[in-house]
Amino acid sequence: MRIGVPTEIKANENRIAMVPGGVQALVADGHEVFIQQGGGVGSGIADNEYVEAGATIIADVDELWERAEMIVKVKEPLPEEYGRCRPDHVLFTYFHFAASRELTDAMINAGSACFTYETLEVDESLPLLVPMSEVAGRLAIQCGARCLEKFMGGRGLLMGGVPGVSPASVLILGGGVVGINAAKMAAGMGADVTIMDIDLDRLRYLDDVMPKNVGTVFSTPQSIRHRVAFADLVVGAVLIEGARAPTLVPREYLKDMKDGSVIVDVAVDQGGCVETIEPTTHADPTYVIDGVVHYGVANMPGAVPRTSTFALTNATSPWVLRLAKLGAEGAVASDHHLRSALNIWKGQVTHPGVAEAFDLRYEAATAG
Repeated sequence: MRIGVPTEIKANENRIAMVPGGVQALVADGHEVFIQQGGGVGSGIADNEYVEAGATIIADVDELWERAEMIVKVKEPLPEEYGRCRPDHVLFTYFHFAASRELTDAMINAGSACFTYETLEVDESLPLLVPMSEVAGRLAIQCGARCLEKFMGGRGLLMGGVPGVSPASVLILGGGVVGINAAKMAAGMGADVTIMDIDLDRLRYLDDVMPKNVGTVFSTPQSIRHRVAFADLVVGAVLIEGARAPTLVPREYLKDMKDGSVIVDVAVDQGGCVETIEPTTHADPTYVIDGVVHYGVANMPGAVPRTSTFALTNATSPWVLRLAKLGAEGAVASDHHLRSALNIWKGQVTHPGVAEAFDLRYEAATAG
């Protein structure tokens, strides 16, 4: 198969979907790989490293899309890329369809086979979400700590405080991969941390493994509202596979929050769990509503592209190899893991979460 890896064009996105080691494995398996010229520079990977691994460097992005049968990306296609998507294309990337009707309609109209990193399931886990969730969870605290500084619009708090001065209070909504990584970082900085979740078994586990400055609380609308009012930093860390994130913090809760408190909603690329969150960029990451600083960067791991690219491709490369070998039809027919990643195919929505988000018809993917 001919595999194309274009340069990411989302604002401030410096990751790339393939590293030289992945190219080498694909070429050894008989595939041809096209890398857009300069695509890896943001992650510290030069074109010559790809050439040495067996890739062909293509300067013109339209030529790359035209020659490729399979496109591997990091982020979803943007409007200027919609017209490059063809019915015979296999696309493999983070799509997060449930957060965008425009993107969903565009890919339905394109007819491409859209395999998503975020819904690929193995033993009830989502392995291609894990590495970026780890990065995003840790960054949420790093970025939240900066936003709490006075010149960023925050309350002027040091996360860990100092002797005689209380640390910041951090509330984390969701005890999954994002939440646990955020809690580790916040606890390590000395903050007073609370994790909320609706899974009691998860809360018991977190209570056992977390340090003493991390507490757990069962999540209900009432308990969330109470805890949000006292928090200096709120981290949205919820995920429903393939679906829009639930709204856990409606706008009315903001009036209870302290001026200069901060919200970092990692779920923003799934619509966000805070009603007032909107996608922002690394260049302009924050805005203020009702005195509360909102951080809504939708590609947070793009801030640390070297780390993120290698963490992501460590997880995705084996699946890229598998999908390239099988093709869309073969994957649907013989690989239930890859089938779980297929969200749109032949103009039909093949994931129930996406269909439910927009009241569209769901069609289970079948080969033939």
